[in-house]
Amino acid sequence: MIEAHTLTKTYGSKTAVNDITFTVRPGAVTGFLGPNGAGKSTTMRMIVGLDRPTAGRVTVNGKLYADHSSPLHEVGALLDAKAVHTGRSAENHLLALAATHRIPKRRVSEVIELTGLESVARKRVGGFSLGMGQRLGIAAALLGDPQTLILDEPINGLDPEGVRWVRSLVRGLAAEGRTVLLSSHLMSEMAVTADHLIVLGKGRVIANAPVAEVIGGATRVSVRVRSPQASVLASTLASPEVTVTHVEHDLLTVTGITAESVGDRAARAGIALHELTPITASLEEAYLQLTNDDVEYRTGASARDLEMTR
Repeated sequence: MIEAHTLTKTYGSKTAVNDITFTVRPGAVTGFLGPNGAGKSTTMRMIVGLDRPTAGRVTVNGKLYADHSSPLHEVGALLDAKAVHTGRSAENHLLALAATHRIPKRRVSEVIELTGLESVARKRVGGFSLGMGQRLGIAAALLGDPQTLILDEPINGLDPEGVRWVRSLVRGLAAEGRTVLLSSHLMSEMAVTADHLIVLGKGRVIANAPVAEVIGGATRVSVRVRSPQASVLASTLASPEVTVTHVEHDLLTVTGITAESVGDRAARAGIALHELTPITASLEEAYLQLTNDDVEYRTGASARDLEMTR
């Protein structure tokens, strides 16, 4: 379990993490989200003792990370896959880590096999692809068979098979009763991997809830409607509060009104419906709504805007 209490970190006049409190519980995959600059990396660094809080505290399994006599057995972390001596082989890197905790060599072989590194285990890490580097970082995190895992962007550089493997791995670890904190910018993957979400914005917790609850909090209401009288239905539904988009000749997407209201209006007008399906917001849409006011670094004009200025 990871427990943060009024955790704060400042760098001069910059407040990276601002009085946050949360608990990451065992038995579930907890997604850790937020825009760039929201404080996610700083928080994860404080969890594993790489940064010292300005105020508050964060513990892993009831203790500060530095107070654990064998921290690799308590928490495994992937924060920077490039933090490896590039002249060493993957196997020697893991053996060196294992030696610090008297972890047997057979465990090194186990994590190499688990992460699919057998064919490159004796090659220098400097020649690894991004995906192979990620697999090595995950192997190192798993080396001590810890009860708590912290993985920052573990699927960066992985192919679809690798992404699916990471998804299966973290869900399997959570099913064993372990604590898993997973950070990623890929909302589509987080939607199918995480059970619970903690979202930061400008150093504060702006959401701490199950995935379904976060998605359900999105304000968009849309309905997919198919009718042989789609154009007539579009005119019937038109109002300042309702947006109707023609997807196909007989298919509409209606925003701003519930499926029940669409059905009632169609029935009163004698319009046949062949499909009436509520469209729930995606995690990406819910996330963007949540963080809209907390994005520190915004992109400039869109490609379309730039084209219009030429």
